[in-house]
Amino acid sequence: MSLSTFSSAPYTSAPAMLVRRRIATYFVGGIDQIPGLVATLTQHGKLIHELSVDVREGVRESSMVSTVLVSPDALDALLDALRDLSSVVSAELA
Repeated sequence: MSLSTFSSAPYTSAPAMLVRRRIATYFVGGIDQIPGLVATLTQHGKLIHELSVDVREGVRESSMVSTVLVSPDALDALLDALRDLSSVVSAELA
């Protein structure tokens, strides 16, 4: 078999490797904001492995910690999408 047989096939890159990232999000508005936060995580095609939410009465900010599978090149876009939500105070890697 000649080398030209192999070089005639179009090159396709392998899909980006997904890595597990832990994200801490602080938000206002209480329990009503949770569906929007989770929707943002899933709209970006991320698989949520763990989700922990702490909402307390009388406390201004609530917190959500999630562990998601995400490609390294999509991580910044995910964090920016969370930060763009009006209820989010901050979203960072934990």
